[in-house]
Amino acid sequence: MPTAQMAHTNGIELCYETFGDADGEPLLLVMGIGAQLIVWPVELCDALADRGFHVIRYDNRDVGLSTKLADMAGGFLPAFLAAVQGEPVDVPYLLSDLAADAVGLLDALGIDAAHVVGASMGGMIAQTMAIEHRSRVRTLTSIMSTTGEPDVGQPTPAAVERLLQPPPANRDAAIAAGVEARRILGSPDEFDEERARALVTQSYDRCYHPAGSARQLLAVAASGSRADGLRQLDISTLVIHGDADPLVTPSGGIRTAELVPGARLLMVEGMGHDLPAAHLGPIVEAITALAAGRPAAT
Repeated sequence: MPTAQMAHTNGIELCYETFGDADGEPLLLVMGIGAQLIVWPVELCDALADRGFHVIRYDNRDVGLSTKLADMAGGFLPAFLAAVQGEPVDVPYLLSDLAADAVGLLDALGIDAAHVVGASMGGMIAQTMAIEHRSRVRTLTSIMSTTGEPDVGQPTPAAVERLLQPPPANRDAAIAAGVEARRILGSPDEFDEERARALVTQSYDRCYHPAGSARQLLAVAASGSRADGLRQLDISTLVIHGDADPLVTPSGGIRTAELVPGARLLMVEGMGHDLPAAHLGPIVEAITALAAGRPAAT
């Protein structure tokens, strides 16, 4: 297993790990709300490293071993409700700040540009990187994500209920809730309770910080639509989405691919809001083909 390291950027510290040869093509993995770098499956990281990539996965600010921010004045819920209604709200940070963190990590590692792969909120961060820091992104892969437009990619009622559950009060309850969340949100035919419990337990013991997840959710809500920026992108783009995703429903991925000129859409049958082992092969092949500038296998 790789060793966790720390990078200083934008006045904070980001925890990261690398896989593969440092001389390989850099590939940055960006994870979603409340999800630590360990949520990127080691099998995926190893497979990409075997394809010649120098793979970097990291904790966003406010999660894992990276810098945590102070609690918000006035509380989360009023600010969140105002943000989703399109009202101006003072938030600790936006997706633009999270994208700048990712660019700062590349700076710290001496990397001019990387293939950028983001999942869920990480896809939003990756999109924002491509829009605001075009020269730093070699190719863009947006997985189980959306455009920020209010009429696409919206979660199902069951997913909303799970997302807005108050944080459990103790370790056992938090682990049980995390396993249940993965059951509800993940690929329905691929749920592995033992594997889910192991990941949730590892995540809890590594760092349990629900306040950070709330601030990240607020950053998404307050950042608005990226549609205009996506229309202007001139970058090789792959959009991957599961047709069984209840958290970011498939219209989010479909719309992303519609907006980015020349984007390829890979709709994965049976995949929910997760990265189960059964679906990693086609994902690795598609990312590798994108980076190489060739069509993916069909």
